[in-house]
Amino acid sequence: MHRFRLWAPNAEKARVQVDGKKHPLERREGGWWQADADAAGPGTDYAYLVNDEDRALPDPRSLWQPHGVHGPSRVLDHAAFAWSDAGWQAPSLKSAVIYELHIGTFTPEGSFDAAQARLDALRELGITHVELMPVASFPGTRGWGYDGVDLFAPHEPYGGPEALKRFVDACHAKGLAVLLDVVYNHLGPAGNYLGKFGPYFTHAHHTPWGDAVNLESAGSHEVRRFFCDNALMWLRDYHFDGLRLDAVHAYIDRSAFHFMEQIAAEVHALEAQTGRHYVVIAESDLNDPRVVTAREAGGYEMDAQWSDDFHHALVTALSGDRSGYYADFGRLADLAKSLREVFVVDGCYSQYRKRVHGRLVRGLPGWRFLGYSQNHDQVGNRAKGERLAHFVSPGRAKIAAALELTAPFVPMIFQGEEWAASAPFQYFTDHDAELGKLVSEGRKKEFAAFGWDPAEVPDPQARETFERSKLNWDERGQGAHAQMLAWYRKLIALRRLAPEIADGDLARVQVRFSEEEQWLAMERGRWTVAFSLAQKPVTLEAGSGAAVVLGSSAEIALRDNRLTLPPDSVVILQTSKE
Repeated sequence: MHRFRLWAPNAEKARVQVDGKKHPLERREGGWWQADADAAGPGTDYAYLVNDEDRALPDPRSLWQPHGVHGPSRVLDHAAFAWSDAGWQAPSLKSAVIYELHIGTFTPEGSFDAAQARLDALRELGITHVELMPVASFPGTRGWGYDGVDLFAPHEPYGGPEALKRFVDACHAKGLAVLLDVVYNHLGPAGNYLGKFGPYFTHAHHTPWGDAVNLESAGSHEVRRFFCDNALMWLRDYHFDGLRLDAVHAYIDRSAFHFMEQIAAEVHALEAQTGRHYVVIAESDLNDPRVVTAREAGGYEMDAQWSDDFHHALVTALSGDRSGYYADFGRLADLAKSLREVFVVDGCYSQYRKRVHGRLVRGLPGWRFLGYSQNHDQVGNRAKGERLAHFVSPGRAKIAAALELTAPFVPMIFQGEEWAASAPFQYFTDHDAELGKLVSEGRKKEFAAFGWDPAEVPDPQARETFERSKLNWDERGQGAHAQMLAWYRKLIALRRLAPEIADGDLARVQVRFSEEEQWLAMERGRWTVAFSLAQKPVTLEAGSGAAVVLGSSAEIALRDNRLTLPPDSVVILQTSKE
């Protein structure tokens, strides 16, 4: 027997269709409907009909969508999976090196099971946490995952629910924690049937994706419950070790108990039930430290958030690109500020936004922020999906790696970055012809506004756009790719050996630089990370008793505590400083 439950507060009647037979649902309190079906159980396909609709729709809380986002749901028994990770505990986020990956392009096969074969490579690199881009069911077979519509059901072309559990279990067996990117600010345009069942969206607020998710209007208590239950499911039933919340700045919520605070509180309460540690990481462009401030101090208590200002300051310094949101960056002073104070735009005027933006970070450790030189957005939202190594010199790509892995933040690497992968990461979709045409045209218009030639923008709908974005693992051992991989391995190993480099105390970060001579030196206790972007060698003071531990060029010279750096080079020094 299986109990079917559906929240449809405005419905006059509701039915569940099981194996072609329709069963009436009985109304319950709070807009819920319910029925027990004796013949139903794990593996049974079903769908719902509301009012006099003839078309049966998937369960909004479907755990399994084997026939795609428009097909019937299937009953799943979470308790049937045999986990082998009893006693598992994730490493502390403070000690983490995170690796963001996209299941569909991480391997040629593009599946959860195939990804398991590459876990040893991540472990050998020094990765502690794997972060999956969204895996909730989305239209078609290929996509980034941010158009998910069945939020409780893992994408079937990746392998579905059981394969995802096998992947997480395998990660834990290798000592790797697993984080999941979840999208609660919108649903995709195709297969989104939530509005047929209840007030999941509101006309009161508009977002780039249409009507906002209803977090504060009538019925919002159940909508919030829907998303919070989803967050708890991934942690409890799939054994994920944490969540990354996509674009929390798009949550429109003026409630006294903010949605972010609610998710964080419920996730941390789950720790008391399971005995495991979880983290919640936000993506936010608000530059608001309250996102990661404790609830007792008036914050939302996210464990960490992405730090785009560090990325923007680093990439503009290396590339000279000042287009779009890079307009607020470009000086070494900006990079220095991001290393010491996290936010560059911290209550000052933003040229890009044409207004004052952000707030100062005070009293928070660097561990509350993720630092990166690349991620899926910053690569994939370039016109041709170019990685950093595709548009800066190899020397500058090594500078980026050195800064992200020695900065006072939690470092995050994007798949393939560690070997300067030749594959781009482009935007790809698999919508029906009509919607796909709109997406393709919209993509070209978007990049035309940035000054890029629309003719150079790959068609998201073309299968080759997806195929060319897949990693080529064979090149890891070849030439410049092997050299970059060795560089990343050495940097991560050094981070493990040097406590000062992993220290998140921002007050202990000292930075000096010369805008004119184009060099910067960051001091982390006894360690100094120095780089030059000048077109000719530059010389600077190295500090007492300095010794070269790691350098990107054989031409780096250290004599009498004077350091000479050739163009596009970086060095890590150890000094006798106490």
